[in-house]
Amino acid sequence: MWDWFIWFLKSVLEFFANTFGDWGLAVIILTVIIRLALTPLTIKSTKSSAKMQALQPKLQEIQELYADDPQKQTEELQKFYSENKFNPLGGCLPVLIQMPVFFALFSVLKELPEGAHFYGILGSLSQSVSGAVAELGLAGAWVYVLLDLLFGVLTFVPMWLNSRNAAAEQRQQNLMMGLLMGGMMCWFGWAVPVGILLYYDTSSAWGAIQQQFITKKVLDAAKKEEEEKFANQPKIDIVRKERKPRPHKKK
Repeated sequence: MWDWFIWFLKSVLEFFANTFGDWGLAVIILTVIIRLALTPLTIKSTKSSAKMQALQPKLQEIQELYADDPQKQTEELQKFYSENKFNPLGGCLPVLIQMPVFFALFSVLKELPEGAHFYGILGSLSQSVSGAVAELGLAGAWVYVLLDLLFGVLTFVPMWLNSRNAAAEQRQQNLMMGLLMGGMMCWFGWAVPVGILLYYDTSSAWGAIQQQFITKKVLDAAKKEEEEKFANQPKIDIVRKERKPRPHKKK
């Protein structure tokens, strides 16, 4: 099954490369097609994220109520998710679906012919950034290095955009995580075929634009709907059991 998927992906790339005369453009076209196909799922994921934000106050109430009983807390949280038909992992689906494409493309690009370039801007899509720097020098491989830096920046930007409406503490955590992930992606991108970076950078740029102009509207509308839905629900009274002091042993 996996070998068939790699063969299929390579065949699609070859078709676009032969049709438009460039392998780099073929990668970009494939990326756009994948992102368009994932748009309905992305919107659904956005609504799931909005629901999560609307449910957050209720979740915190449950966590505080059962702070001294982790097992009961887990049971009540699962019950709450079930009653509200909410899956905490729902927002991860678009990313998870793209992962097989990412790894399959990694295998495909390593087998591309030497002449597989991107309009002369990138001499070989199968060459890594480190290989290009070693062969051409830093000045000659600046486009490769730029794509690697974009790899990190475009990993950080979506996390930064998502953190703008979060609480101060959560926003700080998201920013730190974004910086860490961005640095890791730059390190990872240094050794992979540059065609992978072209795919990821195109996909991430598409996602950032989509998030800014389309997803944000869907998120705001869905969040408002969920907040109105839960506004009239009774608040959970937090009454913790008082812990009895331990009896002292008589000497």
